[in-house]
Parts: sequence; C-alpha cells; structure tokens
Amino acid sequence: MLNWKLITFNSRTNHSLIVTTHLRKNMTKEEIIAHCDRIIKDAQNQPHGGLTQAREFLRVVAGEESSFFKTLSQIQSRAIDAQKSNRVREVLTSFSQFVQNDLLRSISLEREIQIDTVSDYLEQAESLLNDKKVHPAAPAVIIGASLEEFLRNWLEEEGTDLTKIKNSLDAYSSELKRLEKITKQDVKDIVSWGGTRNDAAHGHWENVADKNRIKIMLDGVNLFMRKYGTE
Repeated sequence: MLNWKLITFNSRTNHSLIVTTHLRKNMTKEEIIAHCDRIIKDAQNQPHGGLTQAREFLRVVAGEESSFFKTLSQIQSRAIDAQKSNRVREVLTSFSQFVQNDLLRSISLEREIQIDTVSDYLEQAESLLNDKKVHPAAPAVIIGASLEEFLRNWLEEEGTDLTKIKNSLDAYSSELKRLEKITKQDVKDIVSWGGTRNDAAHGHWENVADKNRIKIMLDGVNLFMRKYGTE
C-alpha cells in the first residue's frame, strides 16, 4: 500500500504543514474527488501552495507517467498566480471526471485479471481443504502454483526479463526482494510455503498430512496477496 506525504498550507501563516496520510489504492473515487475539490479551493487562496499539493497528489494517485501529473509539472514556479490556480483547477477538474468515469486503475487490466484468476485458484484450494475425502497435498500444490503465478505476473508487470530467471518460487522471491518490492520476512515465508508445495508435489505425504498446516499456508498466501495485490 502506498504511504505519502501531502503538503498542505495554512492560509493565515503560509507555513507548510506536513501531514502524513495513508492513501491506499482502494481509496474510493468519492474520496479522490473530494481531495481534488479541496485542493482546487486551496489553489484559489494560495496558488503556489495549491500547485504543490496538486502535483504531489497526482504523483501518488495518478502516477508520475500520467498526463495529469506531467501537465502540472510543466508549470514554472515563476508563473503568475492566476496561471497556477487556473491550471490546477483545469487539470484536477479533468482528473475528477476521469475518476468519476471509473478510468483510474492502480494496476493494468491484464494484471487485474491475472490476480482474479489466481484468487479463483485459491478458492478452489480452500474448497478442497474442506473436503474430508481430499488429501491436503492436493490443495497444497494448488496454493503453491497460485503463489508462483502471482509472483511471476508481478515480475512481468515490473518489466523483468523472465527468461533470465529460474522458474521457481525461490528465484521469483529473490528477484522481488532485489527490486525492494518485498521484505526479508516475505522471502522467508515464501521459501517455507515453497517447501510445503514441494513436499506435496514430490509425494512426501507425511509432511503434508496435517490440514491445519495447509490451512495456515493458505491464510498466509491470501494475506500476502492482499498486501501486494495492487502493487
């Protein structure tokens, strides 16, 4: 999830106040539009401060490659106040309409579909875990394969050349750690889950006979995917 610092300005003192705000990618469009409206009003009273707020807001919410952010980034600090406030109003109004029309995505449509597909597999694994007739090895294999697919798709989204990486959970997690996308603890968890998946895939039934152990694995993978599913 994203953490960002939104710079606001006190209209009486002109001192900048750093307000740490947790903006998550599942932020509602109503909240985003409300932020736009507020910044537009601020820009009328404090053009330079409003421009700074708008740039930071769009950098985090829309992204540095978005045309909205790039447009405001082109405004020079020496520009007249009227130009700053008017430009902020025009760009944020346009961005609000963009959001209102459900055009804002934190991840690509392809990545979103891939995550949905992996989630479906995990639901199948959960159903198998609840079936007394099914050995825990079966859902363990599905969970491991789903995690591997999740990591592989994530690396593809990051532009990683997968032909240079071994097709394995260990390799994928190591590369994501190198890219500073996951933590050291995440890597340890993935290695552990991978070990369970391998035991199931290679017929080491005694190591995967405990359904509670596989349930813990499923819960952990689900939590991991919720944590990083919108990266």
